[in-house]
Amino acid sequence: MLRFNSSPAAVSRETGGELGGALVGEPPNGAIPVWPVQRIFAPLLGATTTVVHESWRVDGPVMYGHCEDIVWRKAGGLLFGVIELDEADFKGTPERSSLQAASEEAYRRIFRLLDAEQVPHLWRVWNYLAEINLETQGLERYRQFNVGRQDAFLECQRGATGNVPAACAIGLVGGPLSIAFMAGETPAVPVENPRQVSAYNYPADYGPRSPTFSRAALAYLPGQELLFISGTASIVGHQTVHPGDVVGQCREAMANIDAVLGEAKRLCRSEPFELGKLSYRVYVRQAGDFPAIRETLAPLIGKAEIVYVQADICRQDLLLEIEAMASRTLESR
Repeated sequence: MLRFNSSPAAVSRETGGELGGALVGEPPNGAIPVWPVQRIFAPLLGATTTVVHESWRVDGPVMYGHCEDIVWRKAGGLLFGVIELDEADFKGTPERSSLQAASEEAYRRIFRLLDAEQVPHLWRVWNYLAEINLETQGLERYRQFNVGRQDAFLECQRGATGNVPAACAIGLVGGPLSIAFMAGETPAVPVENPRQVSAYNYPADYGPRSPTFSRAALAYLPGQELLFISGTASIVGHQTVHPGDVVGQCREAMANIDAVLGEAKRLCRSEPFELGKLSYRVYVRQAGDFPAIRETLAPLIGKAEIVYVQADICRQDLLLEIEAMASRTLESR
């Protein structure tokens, strides 16, 4: 059984049952755990602590390793890993930026590891990069990342449409390219949103390569069903709606998540997932918008677990992005 926990408590270095996780917020004063942990150094909003510790725990023995800058752990046909690459270590050219090169190499390494460990199917990926909306070499950095990511998918024979993982791509003020990922022995079931064009089918207006992710994914372990909802924003079709209106964008993002839950209901093996029973992470571009976002979400999700982070979104006209996950026990038949 895979269990998710989010806590403001001090980070423990105990490794029993820890598959991996994240530190979200300001850099902690204490030691970083020895297990795979993604460091997301961005301000928390509305929190009583400066850092949140998120972890995935499993029952039974855990294998671990370090390969090509990836720290990873594996248990019961499930693998969690984290890789951080410094763009300065990759030489750019006029045709290929250092970020594109780093992104492609990061995903190539991830796929090599998954093949070697026989867990070839990516379920969920968390991508963080500095200055995501900055334009360099004539192309926004998020679009450079998309080129590198898709090139690696194709080179490693993963395909870039259809059965691709749930994911997010978020901008931080600085730091390395940081990618955390969860993969399994069996493929996840991709879930798309009828209100939106699938991201991998976006027109060329959004860059030379489309983003390689599904809107959500259903994944399975023995006796358990997991739902991963990708970073979701105020997009209908493929266009941003409610520009400049943070409340409108928040409501639209939640309408998209609700639509994804409707599609998941057709595909899932458990009882339908509900808005008020998901765990959320909300990325807010401007800290001053936080009170309005929290007030808008309150009647929609009730007392659901939620973490607010100040960070940049993949389009400059998007003011927030919301991701979510949930787990259900499957009854024996």
